[in-house]
Parts: sequence; structure tokens; C-alpha cells
Amino acid sequence: MTRIKPLHDWNLTPKQAVQLQKELAQRVVLEDALYTPRYVAGVDVGFEDGGATTRAAVVVLQLETLEPVDQVIARRPTDFPYVPGLLSFREIPTVLKAMEKLTVWPELLLCDGHGIAHPRRLGIASHLGLIADLPSLGVGKSRLCGSHESVPDRKGAWVPLQDKGMTIGAVLRSRVGVKPIYISAGHKISLDTAIHTVLRCLTKYRLPETTRLADKLASNRGITRNSTGTEA
Repeated sequence: MTRIKPLHDWNLTPKQAVQLQKELAQRVVLEDALYTPRYVAGVDVGFEDGGATTRAAVVVLQLETLEPVDQVIARRPTDFPYVPGLLSFREIPTVLKAMEKLTVWPELLLCDGHGIAHPRRLGIASHLGLIADLPSLGVGKSRLCGSHESVPDRKGAWVPLQDKGMTIGAVLRSRVGVKPIYISAGHKISLDTAIHTVLRCLTKYRLPETTRLADKLASNRGITRNSTGTEA
């Protein structure tokens, strides 16, 4: 299912990638383009062969029930170096390869990583949202930039994540007694809607079902090989 048009060349140096991030960040939309998605997708990336192979997983769930309706995996050689802040250039090409295999197209992407909660306001969720032209948000397990106050130990509690006088995300307590997660708008979504969506996707785990299932698939744990769980 190829719906994605190329946005830019991937054959870039880290210096060129930084400049492109600054340019693309100006195109990010932080307003809601979609209010009632039916299908949402979790996106996560892992590495094999000591980092030589990138493995991307995309799991599509029905938002109302959180039941998986499609899941795909793709692999390709890793051809961009590990540079903090530039991980989207290392990971997205393989994500796009995986998305080409989807039979159920998502209306919203929940990415393992960050949206605008990034030093140049273009984490993987924002970058992928721009390329796919889909609403997107980031669900980070750790903080990349910014500062925040302590989060009350109550499920659903959150505090703003701020950087240079700007609110760039929310630090959300997804489960009592566990570390909070970092939510940020990616593209075509507001922070309030991003938080609300993540809360809808939470069950009994720290991560929302979208990225939790994508994480399992990307790390080769609990894979179901069937017509919608193909590997490449």
C-alpha cells in the first residue's frame, strides 16, 4: 500500500541532515487535522547484526477496541551513522519500507520517540508525520531536551515539558509507581489531543498499546507470523 511520496533525499551528511531538520521544522503543523481516528499505528525501530541492519515494525490497531488489525516488519541495511538528535535519518527509511506493506492504512501514528520535544523541534514523529502526511505524535521513554517539575504518582497526571520558554510536550504518568513517559505533538495534532490519544491507548502497562506492541515486534519478541505479520 504505497501512499507516501518522497519528501527529500536520504543521502545526506550529518551536517546536511541538521540543516534539513531546521527547514522541515518550519513546516510542522501543531493543530488538529483529525479528531476521531478509527485506526492508529504504533511505530518502533530496532537493530540487528550489531547495528548493521535496521528493523522497523508498524502495528495498526482499532482505536475503539485497541485490537491489532495489521502488523508489518521490514529490514534494510543501516546506512546513516548513529548521531544523537538525528535518529530519524537512521530509522525512517526502514519505517517507510514497512508502511508500504500495510493493508490497513492508519490515520494517526504513535512513534517510539519524540515529536517537537527535540532540540531542533523535529524528532522522528514530526519527521515521519511530514513525510507520510499523517497526524503523528511521539511517545518517548526518556527525555531528549527540556525540563519539567515532578509528576504526581497518579495515573493520568502530567506536567508540561518546557524548553527555551516553549511548552514542547507533556510528562505523563501512565501507571502508578513507574517512570513517566514523554508525549509530544508530531505533526497535524495538538498537544492536548496527543495526550488524550495516549490515555485512550493505555491499558495496564507503562507504554500505550500502540508503541508497546510495535516495540515487541521491532525487538523480535512475541511476533505472530501470518498474512499481516510479514517480514522482509
